[in-house]
Amino acid sequence: MGRYRLHFGMGLVLNNDFGFGKQATLSTLGRSSNNIRTHSSRSSANYLQGVATTFQLASGLDLSAFVSYRKIDATLSKDGSEIQTIVKTGYHRTLKELEKKNDASQVLAGGNLNYFLKGFHVGTTAFYTSLDKPLKPKSTQLYKYFAPEGKQFWNASIDYGYLSRRLNISGETATGSSRGIATINSISYLFPNDLSLMALQRFYSCRYSSLFSSSFSEGGSVQDESGIYLGADWNVSRHLQLKGYTDYAYFAWPKYRVSESSIGWDNFLSATILYNRWNFFTSYRYKLREMDSKKLGRVAFTRNQRFRVSAGYERGGFSSKMQLDISHYQFEEESFGYMLSQNLRYKLNWWQVNGSLGYFHTNDYDSRVYAYEPGMLYNISFLSFYGEGIRYALSARTEIGKHFVLIAKLGTTDYFDRNKISNSYQQINRSSKTDLELQLKMKL
Repeated sequence: MGRYRLHFGMGLVLNNDFGFGKQATLSTLGRSSNNIRTHSSRSSANYLQGVATTFQLASGLDLSAFVSYRKIDATLSKDGSEIQTIVKTGYHRTLKELEKKNDASQVLAGGNLNYFLKGFHVGTTAFYTSLDKPLKPKSTQLYKYFAPEGKQFWNASIDYGYLSRRLNISGETATGSSRGIATINSISYLFPNDLSLMALQRFYSCRYSSLFSSSFSEGGSVQDESGIYLGADWNVSRHLQLKGYTDYAYFAWPKYRVSESSIGWDNFLSATILYNRWNFFTSYRYKLREMDSKKLGRVAFTRNQRFRVSAGYERGGFSSKMQLDISHYQFEEESFGYMLSQNLRYKLNWWQVNGSLGYFHTNDYDSRVYAYEPGMLYNISFLSFYGEGIRYALSARTEIGKHFVLIAKLGTTDYFDRNKISNSYQQINRSSKTDLELQLKMKL
């Protein structure tokens, strides 16, 4: 009872839980599980509110049922009678954001029936959802032509597969009120020499849509995409691990900033070396994506290359990691960027301290770099930086008795190339930005 998240099948119909992309898919070999779990994020969006439960009808046969009613944020038409956009940011910081708060309501009811026997599993998921106002997005732009419209929607799917210690076969096929079809299928196998191979195919029709879907994709949604993903994960020895994938995607209908059919090709390779207390990591990613070029007057490829190398050391409660990130982006013009960072951590019994320092320098936003920082519970802290500056942060965590955990973090970004940060209501009239976060958790 309360706020919760759902994940059934491979997410074509219903998944408002977290997803971690292509590298995580390779690490889990495409394995997924049906689950109902508590909404524990700090975000005030992307959750359901009501009752969800699972019954075991017989050995291997489970029935899950759920009902949800909640207010949602939305951008309405001028007369307030239609929903133009369902807002999922969860932000209520400015007057404009507050104007969209709780402007619509949504009801959801459905269930999942799943049967598992000797490694084989088959299930079906279906739901019905209704809005208090009709959804009518602005479809004058081509990439929004097949956006869902209406007041009432339904979706249903069948998921299937086989799971053993070495072999995993998974798939799901779905449809809905839009009458479109979506299907995703994967197979992975773990060889005796610790080599895992995986292949994944997906086809998402232009007409298919679900308000609660989230699955494997290059385009960011379960719509208008077909592709093939091939991946490998090899533990060559106890000192060396290799990972890599290649993913080719085709988009039949125009996407954002593309006026015709287009393709995308994503490639990744990494190596991890473990030696005594040291660990070394390097990765390279090369990504192509077609986009309209005003300069060339035609569709052209964007080329994005990212390289990372790091060295870490760990002994007892102390750990250290130095990392270099390099980014190169090419489309009409070239853009280059890099970041050098150092992270330190010390843990002793009931307390832990983390410190980080990094210098970044990029030509522009296209060559931005990313860095991970330890942060609060229930919050994933991947920060992006562009321009020139430094980032430094300090966080501490301590356990107070058996029932309390206190976490604090102070982080500052100093820019060398600007006198203001952001714009509009978020504008900061100086070259630095400091964030302070405090969190107290009580365990009963």
